[in-house]
Amino acid sequence: MAGRRRTTRSRPGSGGRRGLPGRVGVPSALVLALLVGCGGNAAPDAARADVQRMLDRRATAVLERDGAAYRATEAPHSSVAGQLATGAAEFANLRGLPLSSWSYDLNSFDRSGDRATAEAALRYRIRGYDKAPVTAVRTLTLVRDDDGAWRVAADEPSTKGTEQLWEQGRIIAVRGQRSLVLGVGRSADLLRAYAALADRAVPAVTEAWGEDWARRVVVVVPESLDEMAGLLGAPASGYRGIAAVTTGEAGGSAKAPADRIVVNPDAYAVLGDFGKQVVLTHETTHVATRAHTNAATPLWLSEGYADWVGYRGTGRAAPEVAPELRRALAEGRLPAALPADADFGFDGDSGRLAQAYESGWLACRLIADRWGEVRLDEFYRAVGAHGEREGAVEGALEEVLGTSVEEFTGEWREYVRAQLG
Repeated sequence: MAGRRRTTRSRPGSGGRRGLPGRVGVPSALVLALLVGCGGNAAPDAARADVQRMLDRRATAVLERDGAAYRATEAPHSSVAGQLATGAAEFANLRGLPLSSWSYDLNSFDRSGDRATAEAALRYRIRGYDKAPVTAVRTLTLVRDDDGAWRVAADEPSTKGTEQLWEQGRIIAVRGQRSLVLGVGRSADLLRAYAALADRAVPAVTEAWGEDWARRVVVVVPESLDEMAGLLGAPASGYRGIAAVTTGEAGGSAKAPADRIVVNPDAYAVLGDFGKQVVLTHETTHVATRAHTNAATPLWLSEGYADWVGYRGTGRAAPEVAPELRRALAEGRLPAALPADADFGFDGDSGRLAQAYESGWLACRLIADRWGEVRLDEFYRAVGAHGEREGAVEGALEEVLGTSVEEFTGEWREYVRAQLG
């Protein structure tokens, strides 16, 4: 999703971050004035460069799995009870993550004597999956020892960042044929089951969408809903009942890192085998279509298309897939228009949310049945190619399908009646 981070909404049902250390003080204006007045320009503080070199050594230690070198960058007793893993525990948790790069870049540095607070961009790539680094913004608390060496006393998510999986526990990595599953608090056998489902999802999505995507996925399985929310930087209540979401860069270019499918293990566990497969195929579709999904793409199209791929070839009839919309039709409440983006909000109204997904699914199914699957794919790409919302759907409907919003909406309502009546 180009330029901004976006979380893709997933099909529901079926288918507080800690406080961070405050900024420490800086030399007063009076002291600075005296320094300048007595000796011309003040000599630059070498501490920032020293800290950057220390972080470079810390990064090398992570990549080389050198525990002694990593501990040498840590201040004694840096771990705080009740917080996420730090120090030696965090380094141990990282050992299962297959990395091809890991680096820190200081964004800000505020020093007061032998203590400092810094903000750093941690950039890392997973070997074989990330085309570009994933960036995690970190807040570092630093101390200088008697020997003059700067060390890390705390390394935590910035207010601009989110928790990382290795902070939540030891990472277990399982490789499938077309997938990498990263889990915490889960057995390797359970994670292999996720990999098997993801391995089936990838060719199913490729058959529907085509080969112009990476054709591999990264699935992240945290220990609980709360840990999932920590990874996404959002309240857990917003994802209750949501089986999985996909994160990525809108309009993902060749320089964007691979998407992550983040599972809600609480909601996912109550699904049957069929539902679990639909969910992972749905989310894998978001990975495949990411480069063509942007601000121009309405959620009824992006979510409806992902559901269409998820149910494609399963033989499930429309009343089985769209019970909420069928109920609305029976009660004389057939929507007059396709759902707005707001109808896909995770606000606790599960009926409205389910109906929005079902409406988008039937709209995409209508295009596939009436104009053909190739035209459906062309329509999706044409909407994204517009770049902005205004006029995108209207232009693609006319250009690709030879129809208008009014005509298409009318056909969609008749299609709903025919499929669910």
